[in-house]
Amino acid sequence: MVTPPEPEPTEDPNDVAAIAVARAQVLARIADACARAGRDPASVALLAVSKTVPAPRLRVAVAAGLTTFGENRVQEAEAKAGGVPGATWHLVGPLQSNKARRALATFAVIESVDSIDLAVRLDRLMAEGRPAERIPILLQVNVDGDPAKAGFEPAALEAGASEIAALPRLQVRGLMTVGRLVERAEDARPTFVALRGLAERMRESGGGSAGWLGPELSMGMSDDFEVAIEEGATIVRIGRALFGHRH
Repeated sequence: MVTPPEPEPTEDPNDVAAIAVARAQVLARIADACARAGRDPASVALLAVSKTVPAPRLRVAVAAGLTTFGENRVQEAEAKAGGVPGATWHLVGPLQSNKARRALATFAVIESVDSIDLAVRLDRLMAEGRPAERIPILLQVNVDGDPAKAGFEPAALEAGASEIAALPRLQVRGLMTVGRLVERAEDARPTFVALRGLAERMRESGGGSAGWLGPELSMGMSDDFEVAIEEGATIVRIGRALFGHRH
């Protein structure tokens, strides 16, 4: 006698509803911030930062309407990706060169390219393994000059722009930054203003719509994303407001 297969586990409707409510609340706040800035809410993408959130809960999140997740570590994303059907993954944490090949196998977008050396390595690996494709990336910028944060210094990025633009297997969709740690969201505004200004200068100098630098500005997290939207964010990286506090 053949034993019938066990039924596939289904997501708890209460868990799905809870994350759906959190998602709706964040989307409403995005819409309010866009209204203040005279922007279309559709111009802002919600990236759910899922570090330390286990795969079963992310399956719940997918059922609740969240499908694009941001992970800080290559290893953690590798362990989850196969267990969360329907998800797309962005790397938002630092990428070590020795993990670049693995990152390309897991992530649809790498938002944390923080050096020319890393950009060159990604370009070379793409040429070796996927020569007909271009990997979408964002260039991470340390606009505040914070020694605790990764990223290009703005002047170094501008100086190296032509070298990055020449890499044929990279699709540079825009810039990313991590906001300063402040008690009031308003105090993070200078960081976002600075990133937008850097992008504008780079486009004016040859990286514009017909050039190599795309329009994306990934900036703003749970505490300050509304201010980031007012200053031009096109991607906001939200974790706690969706999944609650985590260790």
